[in-house]
Amino acid sequence: MDRDWMHLRLEAFAGLITEYWKIRQVNGDTSVAKMRLYEAEPTVVKILQSLDPRIAEAGVLGDTDWGGLSISESEVRRGIGMLADMDEWAIRLAPDAPSLPADKFHSWVWDAARTFWESKHYRAAVHAAATSINAHLQDKLGRRDLSDAKLVQEAFSDKAPETGKPRLRIPGDQTDPGVQTRQRGALALGQGAFSALRNPAAHETGDLTEQETLEQLATFSVVARFIDQCQVVT
Repeated sequence: MDRDWMHLRLEAFAGLITEYWKIRQVNGDTSVAKMRLYEAEPTVVKILQSLDPRIAEAGVLGDTDWGGLSISESEVRRGIGMLADMDEWAIRLAPDAPSLPADKFHSWVWDAARTFWESKHYRAAVHAAATSINAHLQDKLGRRDLSDAKLVQEAFSDKAPETGKPRLRIPGDQTDPGVQTRQRGALALGQGAFSALRNPAAHETGDLTEQETLEQLATFSVVARFIDQCQVVT
């Protein structure tokens, strides 16, 4: 909705009402003032009904028993008040929602992304976080021959470790179905994060929004915690 336009139209209509009553008080000719009111009323009614369908259902103007003009000025004033306060309602009456402080993300993520976040280079922040995780994973496994999604695939593979190919294992009894499920989930999440988030951050143009960036950094933070908590088996 164009609230500024709506507010101006209602204020202008309120001005016409004031003008009409002034003329009537001195027993002047109100025909022109009435005509202007009737011309403006349809738009005013549409505006009021868009704010609240219960407002001005029967219109704003009407005829009195003695042939005068009745005006529901209170409806117009109510609409002006609603428009004046709607932005504040959105802020003051919004339900409390949990916050996600970025500085509580895994240090591999936030330490790498922070400078770019503060300078509002959001896509670069995501790319830096992914690069940081990749470097820590390479260091943990002692591998430099693979990176990103391929490295995650090798790291979380359910295959037994081989020479030069250590694996990551979720802590716990490896025969436990719950541990096995988390192992497969960490593999899927890590590959998905690098393929769906890191690759676009590295190769696509245009920046992300703050919200998109926060969500993507949070995803990489989960990946980082899995990697950090896993045991290396050789």
